Amino acid sequence: MKVKVISVLEDNYMYLVIEENTREAIAVDATVPKRLLEIVKKEEVKLTTILTTHHHWDHSRGNEELVQLCPGLRVYGADERIGALTHKLTHNQELKFGAICVRCLLTPGHTLGHMCYFMWEDNCPDAPAVFSGTWRCFFVLHTPRSQGDALFIGGCGRLLEGTAEQMYRSLNETLGTLPKETKVFCGHEHTVRNLKFALKVEPDNETVKTKLAWAKARDDDDIPTVPSTLGEEFHYNPFLRVVISF
Repeated sequence: MKVKVISVLEDNYMYLVIEENTREAIAVDATVPKRLLEIVKKEEVKLTTILTTHHHWDHSRGNEELVQLCPGLRVYGADERIGALTHKLTHNQELKFGAICVRCLLTPGHTLGHMCYFMWEDNCPDAPAVFSGTWRCFFVLHTPRSQGDALFIGGCGRLLEGTAEQMYRSLNETLGTLPKETKVFCGHEHTVRNLKFALKVEPDNETVKTKLAWAKARDDDDIPTVPSTLGEEFHYNPFLRVVISF
C-alpha cells in the first residue's frame, strides 16, 4: 500500500492510496479533481473508489465531477449529505480493495456523520494507517492508516454538530485504541497552531517543544507534517492526554 499526500486549497490534504499489485487506487477526500487526476495519471493507476470523511465542501466537493469523469467510480461515506454518494457506511463496517483492508470508524464530533478510515494489508510488515479528516487535532494510518477532521497532528476538529462527550469518545475510545504504530493522516495542515496550543496547556512538556520546533521548520520549507503516529500523539496531543469521567 502506497500513500500519496496531496496538498490542496489553503491547508487541506487529500490522499491517493494505491494497491500496488492491482494498480487500483482509492482517493480519500477528493476535493480538487484536476489535481487528483494528474497524480492518478502520473502514478499510472486506475481510480476506482472515493472514501469521504464528511460532507463539508473542502472534503467532498470534487465527488460529483469525478463521478462524471470516471464511470463506475464508487463513493463511500457515512453521511447522506455527501455529494454523489453511492455506498452509505456504518460503524465498524469493513471493506476490501485488493490486498487493502479498510475498517470504517464513525467518529462524531466535528460532524455527526464523520467517518475515519483505518487501513492495512494482511501479512504486510508496514504499519497501518488512519485517515482522520478533520481531527483538527490529528489523523491516523495502521500501517493501518486514517484521515479526516476528527484527529489532527497535535489536536482535533472543531465541534460543529456533535458534543464534547462524543468527540472525547471518538478520539480516546474509537481512535485512541488503534495500534500505537498506526500512521495518522489528517485532513488539514494545522500542526504548528495545534502545538502552540498544546504548549499553553503543558508549558513544561519537552516533547511538545521539540515537535513544535520540528513542525515550524517543516512549515518554513513548505513540507507536510503528515503522517505522525498514534503513539507519538499520546506524548503531545492534549486531547489524547486528558482523562475525563462522564
